[in-house]
Amino acid sequence: MNIMPPRATLVERAIEALRRLPIGELTAREHVRTVRSTVAVAGESELLRFFRLLDALGADDAAVDREIERARDADAAHRRPAMGRLRRALEPARDHVLRHLAAPPGDLRFVVELRAALRTLSASRSDAADLASLDDELRTFLAGRLDAGVLELRRLTWSDSAALLERLARSEAVHAVRGWFDLKDRLDDDRRVYAFFHPALPGTPLAFTEVALTDDLPSSIRAILNKDAARTDPASARNATFYSISNCEPGLTGIPFGNALIKHAVEELRRDFPRLRTFATLSPLPGFAAWVRSLGERAPEPVRTGLAKPAWHRDGGASSVLREPLLRLAARYLLDAKRADAAPCDAVERFHMANGAMIERLNWLGDTTQRGLEQSFGIMVNYRYALDRYPANQLAYAAHHALDASPAVRALAMSDTTRIDDDAPAATLSRRAAFSAAIRNVTDHARKMLTRTAAGA
Repeated sequence: MNIMPPRATLVERAIEALRRLPIGELTAREHVRTVRSTVAVAGESELLRFFRLLDALGADDAAVDREIERARDADAAHRRPAMGRLRRALEPARDHVLRHLAAPPGDLRFVVELRAALRTLSASRSDAADLASLDDELRTFLAGRLDAGVLELRRLTWSDSAALLERLARSEAVHAVRGWFDLKDRLDDDRRVYAFFHPALPGTPLAFTEVALTDDLPSSIRAILNKDAARTDPASARNATFYSISNCEPGLTGIPFGNALIKHAVEELRRDFPRLRTFATLSPLPGFAAWVRSLGERAPEPVRTGLAKPAWHRDGGASSVLREPLLRLAARYLLDAKRADAAPCDAVERFHMANGAMIERLNWLGDTTQRGLEQSFGIMVNYRYALDRYPANQLAYAAHHALDASPAVRALAMSDTTRIDDDAPAATLSRRAAFSAAIRNVTDHARKMLTRTAAGA
């Protein structure tokens, strides 16, 4: 008895058609509408099936193998076109479908929403764990269509639409906005909020940063967010402190808009306020408390004893005993705690180091909120963007994960004797040495490329 194969669903037929139709084909629009309308009403199980359908749209393995052989066997004259055919063969069918979905009558926003839905699904269902690669490919697809060169930096003010300001408040991921008055205070004359917009997602802020203009470099978040604090005349301010960077779109998580956001904001602030001399952050240290706990018995005894006391941060005696050993440990954490790839353990540190900043100062009890105490025992960090140093720092970090830090922070780290792992901490290259090594690497690479070109000629 012949068993008929199950009939393809409407969305499966739409996806199959989008695989075959050229980009821009008018008849593809109806299939895009089908996909959009199906996803809009899909429950979790239906969404999971849809994402598995997308995930299965890979490259043609046989075609890839064939083009690899042809590229390997091609002589010098035919190598370039052979490599072009191989690149095309490596492109998964999924990318072609996504380009359809990102074109009218769909738009890139739909793909952003798809990735947000996938991330939500993966967080709530263990049977979606195998879709991690699809999430990464969606991120790559979106990053390739949100060219940083056309990002628009805008200052947000109290006169912006209520919908935009509400979105800003909802998206704040570092220091929660406590109502409209708090939000208005963050938009005051001595405060700035800058957001990135992109023409592919009109009217949608992608990421934003909050800045405080002050006379001195702040050492606590309370000094910035206290609505009763004295105001600073922006024209006379010497410090611009970035105290929050947040992503507005969950579907764009992992696309590094923040790197460019800070530097664009610095340029605008320099233009508007020529008296500004210091550009720095007041940042959390989110992995520090967990790292200290992981030390177990290796952590200094005063630290273990002091932290065991309830509400230790409100007890003057306990706080004074903990201050120095915890600050020393925090400096060690920043300079010596590394992942397997030799990058720093702390995610916020990795972001600012990759952006060219230096570790300027550690601040005791800079954030005594419950979250601040749980994550870092209240310690906060000032990362400074020194205009004459961050280009070299960025290159040195990219080449060797070299870290630039102030003498005060380095002295704190050197004064700590805690054994943080079974091996001695790897030596950290100086900024100058790492920069020189990076230049040598670039020069060597260029020399090799020229040699190969000459040989090919």
